[in-house]
Amino acid sequence: MSNPRSTFLRTIVERGYLHQCTDMDGLDARFNDGRVVAYIGFDCTAPSLHVGSLVQIMMLRHLQQSGHKPVVLMGGGTTKVGDPTGRDEARRMLTVEDIDNNMAGIKSVFAKYLTFGDGPADAIMVNNADWLDALQYIDFLRDYGRHFSVNRMLTFDSVKLRLDREQPMSFLEFNYMILQAYDFLELGRRHDCSLQMGGSDQWGNIVNGVELGRRVDNLSLFGLTTPLLTTSSGQKMGKTAQGAVWLNAEQLSPYDYWQYWRNADDADVGRFLRLFTELPLDEIARLESLEGQELNDAKKVLATEATRLCHGDEAAQEAARTATRLFEEGQTAESMPSCDVPAKELGAGIGVLDLFCRAGLTASKGEARRLIKGRGARLNDQVIEDDGLTVTSANAGEGGAVKLSAGKKRHILVKPV
Repeated sequence: MSNPRSTFLRTIVERGYLHQCTDMDGLDARFNDGRVVAYIGFDCTAPSLHVGSLVQIMMLRHLQQSGHKPVVLMGGGTTKVGDPTGRDEARRMLTVEDIDNNMAGIKSVFAKYLTFGDGPADAIMVNNADWLDALQYIDFLRDYGRHFSVNRMLTFDSVKLRLDREQPMSFLEFNYMILQAYDFLELGRRHDCSLQMGGSDQWGNIVNGVELGRRVDNLSLFGLTTPLLTTSSGQKMGKTAQGAVWLNAEQLSPYDYWQYWRNADDADVGRFLRLFTELPLDEIARLESLEGQELNDAKKVLATEATRLCHGDEAAQEAARTATRLFEEGQTAESMPSCDVPAKELGAGIGVLDLFCRAGLTASKGEARRLIKGRGARLNDQVIEDDGLTVTSANAGEGGAVKLSAGKKRHILVKPV
């Protein structure tokens, strides 16, 4: 279907969210019949979600803005098993305490994007541990396991890729797709949920849930996936050389988050504006048509709009002002990313290669040495010529801090404590 009639499906098609759907015509009719309840699941493997989950979060936001009801499913139960999708090896087993702590951090992300409450279109958050923890395993296998063909399960990417690479898969992980399918059935029963959304790597798991609901309760369920998102350079979204691009300010400052979007490749600007901002499509078309130096203005708009959604307008504007002072006016801003080192240690002197590693600007001394050799390393805005340089408190500027730079866009203040 090229032109859905329903507002939500039309929006996700126009903005580039749609990859696959189990029944596009049927789902479009369902959206036009009345309010749809839809969910996406998020396992609790880290204390925050990162940019790799942002497409899914934005889908839930568009769903709610279209008058429908989002369900955020926290994987308090499935995280105990571990999703094998896209993994060459089993995930590290987390304790119940780890999972609970991670869940608390993840919950705070959604409050920025969705409105929660008791209204017809208000979002709700549920935890699949509420039903998975209570399952009687033998009864569960008898009632639901018989609906799954092992032959077919072996054809799904989450299993097949692991086996093709001759990497072991535990029976615990093999159960994951059954548990995810059962989640859909439970949400259909408990909340009249009729649509599961997710990334394209979840297609097999989602189809299992659609089929289980039909076989067990004769439910009419639908599945919809988004494209697996990579940058134009082929890098997976949410990861950089410095680590994950977290959505919680405790894991990544709003300034660094702003910089991530500001540093987007030219070829990604239009696509990212459609996916990660709410700017009108005609304005996005104008911005992505810019060329040369003017395209940097489009990147600043992308960075500010994406940061506004995640961290609020004030944090987004401050990040933009910080970048202007730092890059265009040559000033050192207070909210610039920083790295603390003991004052005594800085007073005695720290090798510049070690300091670049400790500041997170390079992953190794070898990388720092190559950066210096290529004249991309700076100390207080001066090119570093000698990789044997020792940085001391004598190099400190205002406030006792030392400014390190890797290239033109990455800067850290080293502060004595």
